[in-house]
Amino acid sequence: MTTRAWDERDELVPRGMPGVRLGRLLHRRGRAGLQAVLWDMDGLLVDTEPVWTVAEDELAERLGGTWSDELKARIAGTRLDASVPAILQWYGVTPTPEVVAETSQWLMDRMVALFATEVRVLPGVRELLAALAAAEVPQALVSSSYRVLVDAVLTHGFGPFAVTVAGDEVEHGKPSPEPYLLACKRLGVANRQCVVLEDSAAGVASGRAAGCAVVAVPSVPGVVITPGRRRLVLPSLEQLGVDQLRWLVS
Repeated sequence: MTTRAWDERDELVPRGMPGVRLGRLLHRRGRAGLQAVLWDMDGLLVDTEPVWTVAEDELAERLGGTWSDELKARIAGTRLDASVPAILQWYGVTPTPEVVAETSQWLMDRMVALFATEVRVLPGVRELLAALAAAEVPQALVSSSYRVLVDAVLTHGFGPFAVTVAGDEVEHGKPSPEPYLLACKRLGVANRQCVVLEDSAAGVASGRAAGCAVVAVPSVPGVVITPGRRRLVLPSLEQLGVDQLRWLVS
């Protein structure tokens, strides 16, 4: 997948929607209604949290302890540059730059190996992806995971995504609005006419700070997200349709 700027020569989606180009997409910025849907990846698009738990359990053992659900709730939705120092401090290890870099690389290598064997799509995901594609609503993938991990998941054929943004491609990760602002900019759409799909508190905060409406589907025990203005909370994407997404930005 690519994160470069698209131009009118590029196909918006590689297959299934012939003739839809970004030039047509860019004209949406000045129009009301649902302009794009921005997906989180881990715990929302695919059930990677159990896979992360395998690697986290192994890392905790390497650090002389056992994995903690409380720690997992604290770091859910954050980038490695935030989560790894928190993990190290939890287990009494000083997070020097060298130790953080070594631990981050170990986690990435382990996750790529685990993603290569199995990634489970979450309920309702394929149906919503297909419904949005049929409605010609552009979609982007905006993840806190680094590019090597995003690409490892995307090899399983998820999409279509007009734009993908990985955690190591922004200066400030979630809960900063930067990842979602960047996705909106690359899509050429108005932030307030977009809906973010998230499972973590950090991701919800990122989407709201970017000015987007948000649908939250919490997936990590201990993470509590409350509904509010332009913020819907659901137990599963199976309960979400295109009409509800349009209503959120109406």
